[in-house]
Amino acid sequence: MKKIHIATSLLLSAALVGACVQKEEIPFAVETDSFSLGAEGGVRSLRLSSDGSWVAKTQEPWINVSPANGTGSIECEIRIDSALSVTPRQGLVRIERIEDGLRKDISISQEGFKLGISTSEPVVEIESYADYGKRSFTVPVTANTPFVVNIPEKDREWLKFSMPELKLDRGVRPRTVNVKFEWDLNVNQEERESEILFEPMDSELQLERKDNLLIRQKGAEAIEIGIKGDSLALIAINRSLDCYQSYNTAERMANWNNVEVWKSGPNKGRVRKASFYFFATKESLPFQVRYLTAAEELTFFGNANTFLLDLEPGEFICELSQLKRLTIGAYGLVSLPENFKNLSQLEFLDLSGNNFQTFPEVLNKDNFPNLRTLLLNANMRSNIYDLSNNNEENPGGFIDECQADENGKRSFPVKLLEWDSLDTLRLSVNFLQGSIPSLEDNPAFPKWTEEEVNACDTLPSILIGLPKVLPNTNLFAINLNKLSGELPQWLLFHPKLDLWIPFSLIFPQEGKDKDGNSCGFSNEPANLDYYYKEYVNKYYNPNKPQQ
Repeated sequence: MKKIHIATSLLLSAALVGACVQKEEIPFAVETDSFSLGAEGGVRSLRLSSDGSWVAKTQEPWINVSPANGTGSIECEIRIDSALSVTPRQGLVRIERIEDGLRKDISISQEGFKLGISTSEPVVEIESYADYGKRSFTVPVTANTPFVVNIPEKDREWLKFSMPELKLDRGVRPRTVNVKFEWDLNVNQEERESEILFEPMDSELQLERKDNLLIRQKGAEAIEIGIKGDSLALIAINRSLDCYQSYNTAERMANWNNVEVWKSGPNKGRVRKASFYFFATKESLPFQVRYLTAAEELTFFGNANTFLLDLEPGEFICELSQLKRLTIGAYGLVSLPENFKNLSQLEFLDLSGNNFQTFPEVLNKDNFPNLRTLLLNANMRSNIYDLSNNNEENPGGFIDECQADENGKRSFPVKLLEWDSLDTLRLSVNFLQGSIPSLEDNPAFPKWTEEEVNACDTLPSILIGLPKVLPNTNLFAINLNKLSGELPQWLLFHPKLDLWIPFSLIFPQEGKDKDGNSCGFSNEPANLDYYYKEYVNKYYNPNKPQQ
C-alpha cells in the first residue's frame, strides 16, 4: 500500500512540473523585407515563420505568391512576370497573420527591359557549294523593337534573307524570330565575308545592345586547267545538274560515258566533247564549265519540268570562246546573256525545246559569222491549238516575234530570213504567226540577176528579180507553226525548195493564231509539178529525161 502512495506522489509531481513549463512561441517573421529582379522576371523563395494561420496578398497582377495562405512556418515562392516596358516597376507583397492582423510587407523592385537586338550566333560559316534547295540557314534574332536586316550592297547578289513579322504583343518584352538567309555558290577560290547589320526601324533609337552577324563563306575548290581539272569539272557539273547517270571514276576519263578526249595535239587527254543528258536543275549552267577550255563541243539536254522554268545559260559558258558546237536543249531557257556573243566560233547551235518568247537579240549573223546550223524548234511550253483562246501568259514558242502592226497584220520575223550564211535553220513547232513576207521591196535582200541565172544551167529565168533569201540554206523547216496567208514567190521558186521537203517541213501548219484565223497557206501547191516545169535541168527533177 505504501508503494502505491509513493508512485502516485511521483506522478503528481511530474504533472505539476510539466504544467509550469510554457509552450515556446514562434515569432511572426519573414527572412527579408525586399528583393529586386531583372526584367526577365523569375522565382524567389521566401521563408515565413509563424505559429498561426496567415494569408499573402498583392495588388500587382505581375506578382504571384504560392501558396497564398497557410498555417505555421513555410517556404513560399514569389513568381515575377517579365517586364513589359523599359521603365522599372515596384510592387508589394503583404503577409498578414489572421489571429491578430499582424503584417509583414515585402517590397519588390523589377528593372525594365533595355532596348536591344541580339543573336546567339554572331558568326556563321558556310560551304562554297551545296545542292539546290539546301543553300540556306536560319539565325534566331531576339529583339524588343522593330528592326530591319541590312545586307551590304556588294553582297546582295549572293545573299538574300526573309523573316516573319516580329510580333511585340507584350510591350517591349523581347521576342525571337528566325531570319532565313539564302546564299549562292562561291565560284571563286577566295573566301568571302559579309557583315549583316540588324538596325532598328527608328534610326534615332538608342539601343543597349545591337549585335551584328558575320557570314563567312569558303572559297570554291581549286581546279587547275588540265586533264585532272577537266575530270574534276565534269564530276562537279554532273553533280550540280543532278544528272541521272554518274561517271565511273574507277575508269580513266577517256572511258567515261558521253565523254570524248583529244587523241593528239597540245590538248591530248583533255576533254574534246562532253554531253550531259537527263538531269534536274533550276539554275544556270554550273560555273565549272569554265574550266573545260579544250572542249570544242558540249551538250546539255533534257532538264526535268522544262516547261515550268525561266532560266538563262549564265555567264560561265560564255568564257569558252573555243567552242564550235553547243547544245542547250530542253533546259528551260528564256533568254541569252549579252556575253553569249563571245562564242563567235560556234558553227552549230541547238537551242530547241526551250521556252523563248522572243528571238534573243544577241543571236545574229554579225555576232556569229561562223554559224552554219541553228536549231530553234519546239520552243513552247505546251501545245496550244487555238492561240485566240489561250490563257497562258508566257507560252514560249517565239509568240512575241509576230506582233500585229498598225494594220493588225502579223508576219514572219524578217531578221531570221536575213541570216544568209546558215546551212540549216529549224523553226518547226512554235507559235510563229501571220504571213511569210514577200520581201520584194526590202533592200536587205538583193535580187536574183539575169547574169546569175544564166551562169547556172539549173536556175530558171523565173528567179530573175525575186529576192535572194537564204540562198545557202540546205534545210529550212517552219512546219507546225501558226502561219497563214499566201506563200511568197521567193519561197515557191526557191532553188532549194525541193531539198527542204516542203510538204513535210514548210507547208503544214496547224490550229488558229491569236486573231482566230485558221492556219495554213491559201496557195499551197498540190505537188511540185509547177516547180519542176521551171527547173527543167535540176538533177532531182522527176520529169527530167534519163541519160
